[in-house]
Amino acid sequence: MASDVVSSTRGIGSEPGATRCLRNRRGAVELELRNHLTDLRLIGLGVVRVDGKEVPLEQVVLMSDEGPVWRGERLSRECPVAFEQRRTLCLRAEIPPLGEGEHRVEVELECGLHGPVSLHVTEAIEEGHPEPDSRIPRSPEDDYTEDIVRCRRDYAEAWTGARLEHVASHSFDAGHARNSCEHFTGVAQVPLGIAGPLTILGENAHGAYLIPLATTEGAMVASYNRGIKVLNEAGGAVCTVLDDAMQRSPVFVFESAKAGREFTTWVRTNQAAIAEQAESTSRVATLQDIEAYQVSRMVFLRFNFTTGDAAGQNMVGKAVFAALLWIREQYPAIRASFLDGNISTDKKSSQLNILRTRGKRVVAEVVIGKELLLSRMRTHVRQLVQVQRITTEGSNLAGSHNNGSQSANALAALFIATGQDVGALAESAAGRLYMEETSDGDLYASITLPALVLATHGGGTGLPTQRECLEMMDCYGRGKVRRLAEIVAGVVLAGELSLACALSSTLGSEEWVASHEHLGRNR
Repeated sequence: MASDVVSSTRGIGSEPGATRCLRNRRGAVELELRNHLTDLRLIGLGVVRVDGKEVPLEQVVLMSDEGPVWRGERLSRECPVAFEQRRTLCLRAEIPPLGEGEHRVEVELECGLHGPVSLHVTEAIEEGHPEPDSRIPRSPEDDYTEDIVRCRRDYAEAWTGARLEHVASHSFDAGHARNSCEHFTGVAQVPLGIAGPLTILGENAHGAYLIPLATTEGAMVASYNRGIKVLNEAGGAVCTVLDDAMQRSPVFVFESAKAGREFTTWVRTNQAAIAEQAESTSRVATLQDIEAYQVSRMVFLRFNFTTGDAAGQNMVGKAVFAALLWIREQYPAIRASFLDGNISTDKKSSQLNILRTRGKRVVAEVVIGKELLLSRMRTHVRQLVQVQRITTEGSNLAGSHNNGSQSANALAALFIATGQDVGALAESAAGRLYMEETSDGDLYASITLPALVLATHGGGTGLPTQRECLEMMDCYGRGKVRRLAEIVAGVVLAGELSLACALSSTLGSEEWVASHEHLGRNR
């Protein structure tokens, strides 16, 4: 590689080393410019040529490491770009990627008081680049062999210019990702911390459990560990699963509202026959009941199933589809039907799920003595209850489906660690935190999770690292999902107590800020 600055002002060029100055990336050509001279103000781009061919300025952008993007034709004295010494800018030319071999790039920069600067770079492109319309490599015979996975990484590296060294580092065979991830290319490693042991007093979970939390948020694991400590000293979290239901909700369209009402009556009369059709598709899915909601001439049916130890979204989708086909055959007055009319609110939070349950409805509760609360959490019962009531008003004002502080933190960390469907966080993070002062002056606290969607069998739970995390809590496999639900609720309660106490402590909110300052900042 050779670079030369042609002007009376020298000092702009490329950095030698592992990162190439000129590269194909994201379907275009990028050139890194490093200022070795002095602080400059770019007020315009002159000619940009690649291999002697001029690139229109509307196809050129300048990008900084901090994020801003400037279109080449918009640079002016009124809209300059600061180009400080030792800073790097990336010039991106939106032209077809370059082939292997040497290429010459010429750039003219207008630098205000410092005058024009011309940069000429000749550098070799070492690897070819996929065509912009080429497809991601795949194998119709077996898309999970090491060869095809490596081929996809090579494609991604060539397309983006990135190096996927850590993405490529996984300890399990690619075949484990079958049915969990299409176009498997590698892994996204997330730091895993453990909290606990947490004492759970439940009907399905009883004893002390270590809690695996996969997160990138500093101070989060420490916060949960703090809440777990006070829960344990209070005797543990008492956890109860109240309900269990997974939905799919087809919609039927009729000629009139009266016809829709008649269909609703027919469904209620024939629910046993409908259940027989639905349950024929699965050894596990069991239809509990069918709710009906009519709007205009449309009837929305909400099928409620139990699904064993699977989360069950796909299971009930298949079951309801079989029922829908049978209903269409039996009831010719239906004008149109669709497998889901969105009243199941899959991957969305809703008031209906909060009232009627989606997944597991589970409660975790505890009584904490006033002396323990003051010595461990540095807050008074009455003060904590007051803050919780005030913040509940705030969440109600905002229309939030959770009046607590950080339920989603524990849920996201546990979902990633244990192979849950992370999209189900949308409904699972709904919750109601309740606190009151007992007649003895102690604290009663509970969290109700009305739509906790999780599994201990199927889906991502069988991936090697996720299985290990489930096994850490004795929650892998059949017959364990209610145990996991109780443990998760206990962890959520620990986090709510920790953050609520930090907010209402005798030091005000200082503990909250100080802990993140100490543990959670990436400087």
